[in-house]
Amino acid sequence: MEKKNLTGVSEFLLLGLSDDPDLQPLLFGLFSSMYLVTVLGNLLIILAVISDSHLHTPMYFFLSNLSLTDVSFSTTTIPKMLVNLQTHSKSITYAGCLTQLTFFSLFAFLESLLLTVMAYDWLVAICHPLHYLVIMSPRLCGLLALVSFSISLLTSLLHYLMVSQLTFCADVEVPHFFCDPPQLFNLSCSDTFINNILIYFIGAILGGVPLSGILYSYTQIISSILRVSSSGGKYKAFSTCGSHLSVVCLFYGTGLGVYLSSAVSSSHRRGAVASVMYTVVTPMLNPFIYSLRNKDIKSALWKIIIRRT
Repeated sequence: MEKKNLTGVSEFLLLGLSDDPDLQPLLFGLFSSMYLVTVLGNLLIILAVISDSHLHTPMYFFLSNLSLTDVSFSTTTIPKMLVNLQTHSKSITYAGCLTQLTFFSLFAFLESLLLTVMAYDWLVAICHPLHYLVIMSPRLCGLLALVSFSISLLTSLLHYLMVSQLTFCADVEVPHFFCDPPQLFNLSCSDTFINNILIYFIGAILGGVPLSGILYSYTQIISSILRVSSSGGKYKAFSTCGSHLSVVCLFYGTGLGVYLSSAVSSSHRRGAVASVMYTVVTPMLNPFIYSLRNKDIKSALWKIIIRRT
């Protein structure tokens, strides 16, 4: 097979979710609608938090950061897919592919770490309510957000370096709708054994450690809630952290499901379809999960609407 130097690869071909031309308009309409809902929903949460002084608390600070991450996460993949669907083109430049995988890794790991930080915030709020504002000071909140971003940035740069050092064969067709690093490793003519071990090790650390932190936090939270004597208090506490737990299950459940299935299944196209769940559906559902059962968010949004009218 002909080898191409990494500087000689000008573009990759993203095969997308389906080759059926009759499905392209349907996919374009579906994903453009989902992207619009994702952007508007998350931006409304950010606007609500900024505009209402009652929401200037650690919990809503992290929620607004999560919403911004969700918008950014979706923006790394969906717009390019929509352009390709509309223009009937599958190409993405080499530089564009590297940029996409870098930002995809950045926001995927940042979402994981922010969910962990939010679990810690709930732990302090429920288990140590009297010391909550002292522990979760503005300085600590800013530091937790900065550390989460820094770790995610370093990890995404490591992904960039691993892929940028690869050489590619003549076949540059990526069986996905975005530049997923494991798929690029499969296309490489280089020996990617170390790269595969490293990328799954990083995924295990930055996926497993945060998930372990979340599970520990909720073990302590549930233990603390069960000690509450009144049933009304228990219901309020469970409903308060239920939204965050729903998002955690959705994000980690779909993400782990995709990567575990990709390890045992040879169908790359099926893995691409499954990836839609955590790259597109989860960021779209987050605003609904956090706002529908949250009186503070709904109140802030109604104030914005009334003010505009």
